[in-house]
Amino acid sequence: MATKNVKNANYWQFDHKVKTIFEVKGVTILPSPQAWEKFNWTRKWFKKKPKEGYFIWIKKTVGFPLVTCITIASPKISQNLTNLLVLEKNIKAKANVLCNAAKSNLCSSHRAQGKLILKEGAFLEYNHFHKWGEKDFVEPNYEFTLEKDSKLIYNYQNLLPPKNLRLITTLHNKENSSAQVNFVINGLNSKAELRESIFLEGKNSQGILKLRLVGKKKSQIEAKSTIVAKGNQSRGHLDCRGLLVDKNSKISLIPELICQNKLAQITHEASIGKIAEEELNYLRMRGLSENEAIDLVVSGFLKS
Repeated sequence: MATKNVKNANYWQFDHKVKTIFEVKGVTILPSPQAWEKFNWTRKWFKKKPKEGYFIWIKKTVGFPLVTCITIASPKISQNLTNLLVLEKNIKAKANVLCNAAKSNLCSSHRAQGKLILKEGAFLEYNHFHKWGEKDFVEPNYEFTLEKDSKLIYNYQNLLPPKNLRLITTLHNKENSSAQVNFVINGLNSKAELRESIFLEGKNSQGILKLRLVGKKKSQIEAKSTIVAKGNQSRGHLDCRGLLVDKNSKISLIPELICQNKLAQITHEASIGKIAEEELNYLRMRGLSENEAIDLVVSGFLKS
């Protein structure tokens, strides 16, 4: 999602100021503090009155993606957002979310507490893009609740990493719900700490967690990934892969599989490796420079 298109966003926040709200039929969009005041039922999810953030309530299927953008543009800004997205029963939706820094040297921080509620039979594709400055601190904490027969596809991509990233993601899967969660982390002179958890609580619930992590230029990445299977016939799969591009980077994978039901099943695969010299030689023989060959291999790995 290109940064230049954020002026067409359904919700755009610039530092602490809401720049744009563009509602569509069947969708209510408000700053979170206003939603707290207007809808008493939101207090179940907000817990306390938010200072900033967005509220999106999707009551009808929308045939195009809803777009939100949170931008930091001023030095040493500290955002602290509380976001809530509610998708009503049997509704289908797609959301594209961009969180970004307008410049690379702002030394700012972005914290976000998000709750996403998928009611019975709902479907959500949630594409989450991060693009930060090299001195920023970023800490998103998102919790998904998937009610009976709902389905989630969640794609997170860190296009440009901040100095420090702490990413927490939690899913609660009820009966017959399913989730496919994909993380792409491109480490570049940065530190990233990931904590992902899927709780398969309902009968026949399913969850797939996929990570693709690249360590470059003294980056450090640690991913602790947990799947807990509680429901009858629940199924989970964890797929973690790391690629080290230089010797000064580090990737740590900490998988945790917890099965609390004899009728449930969880599977796992993990690997950390480097780019094979034979692969680089093959690409160089075809006219690519070493950097071009590395970029091509990394790009293919992140898409795998």
